[in-house]
Amino acid sequence: RCESLVEVYFQLQQQVMAASAQLGPELLPRLLERFNEVLSSLVKSSFLVEKQPPQVLKTQTKFQASVRFLLGPRLLKAAPKPYVVRADMVTEKQARELELSTYSNTLSESTGEIVHNTVALETNPTSGTCCANFKNVLLKKIKRCERKGSESVTEEKCAVLFSTSVALTPSNASIHLQVLSLPIVVIVHGNQDNNAKATVLWDNAFSEIDRVPFVVAERVPWDKMCDTLNRKFMAEVQTTKGLLKEHYFFLAQKIFNDHSASLEDFQSRHVSWAQFNKEILPGRGFTFWQWFDGVLDLTKRCLKSYWSDRLIMGFISKQYVCKLLSTAPDGTFLLRFSDSEIGGVTIAYVIRGKDGSSQVENIQPFSAKDLSIRSLGDRIRDLGQLRNLYPNTPKDQAFGSHYNSEQGGLG
Repeated sequence: RCESLVEVYFQLQQQVMAASAQLGPELLPRLLERFNEVLSSLVKSSFLVEKQPPQVLKTQTKFQASVRFLLGPRLLKAAPKPYVVRADMVTEKQARELELSTYSNTLSESTGEIVHNTVALETNPTSGTCCANFKNVLLKKIKRCERKGSESVTEEKCAVLFSTSVALTPSNASIHLQVLSLPIVVIVHGNQDNNAKATVLWDNAFSEIDRVPFVVAERVPWDKMCDTLNRKFMAEVQTTKGLLKEHYFFLAQKIFNDHSASLEDFQSRHVSWAQFNKEILPGRGFTFWQWFDGVLDLTKRCLKSYWSDRLIMGFISKQYVCKLLSTAPDGTFLLRFSDSEIGGVTIAYVIRGKDGSSQVENIQPFSAKDLSIRSLGDRIRDLGQLRNLYPNTPKDQAFGSHYNSEQGGLG
């Protein structure tokens, strides 16, 4: 499409030049100047990031990226040698200045040191593409900028700026091309990864397409947050079984710290960035996102098949579990994600006394490390007090396909 627009441009330019005598000395220069503006705009918009750098980027770690010049095969075919594309780190403030100046400015100073940051812009005659492939890039160090108030380093967004200058044939006019990557959060330690992912998720999910870099809403509708959490969960776990209404209800109670509102009440609420990943959950040592990300990681690593078979209720409060199990037969159990620990799954089961009284017990949560030693299915088989998965499925019927082939349980 870009190429056909350029062809139309050159045809029109030729027609204007052919009619130059009739157009007169005043109109012709104005038309030609306007043509050059149109061409410049078209050419600049055809310089794109094809492979984005990682949005959570650790210093001293190699990464890959690529840019593509859609009009390169048409406009650079007579170039004597390949042009070179440069990659630089820019702050959010620099990205904003570059954007607002409609890319007329060049970068004054890089905010980080990138090794192997220049690559040739090469045309491939077979595929008809013109690309610069950064295969061995390394961010050596990052220069942090001043942050606002309580903002942490993992809330600081920057980007990679890819730039080059090309001379277009046949006019030989020089055009500066530059394009920004998606926002990036730079970390120096692995323990910053979780909070950096929160910043990136919020930005990707809730930013407007035509925004000033990298402005994003501080508060978003709860239903949009539900959709985001569901998409994230399904993508990370790689399952077709998403979150259910009752899961959203539990998550709303957790993030808003409100156990009196109804499901409908939550639908009209907005959730803030602070509630998502700045404020510590009551009585805990972690934020909502840190807890949710722990569930994601555990499910992805150890519980994917159980979740996909709908054997894990998961997102449910301890209080509601007691309500469900208190009237169930002896040995009825269900699985929920731990409230008190990050990345734990626990088994709740009911013990019914001879007098008919019931007591709900919660087994110490299993972590990913625990489940890598012995699987959840085998642990359930081991525990003789567990009989039926709530509401009434015999455990061997529910979990039999998840047992390893060794002999039966311990109790």
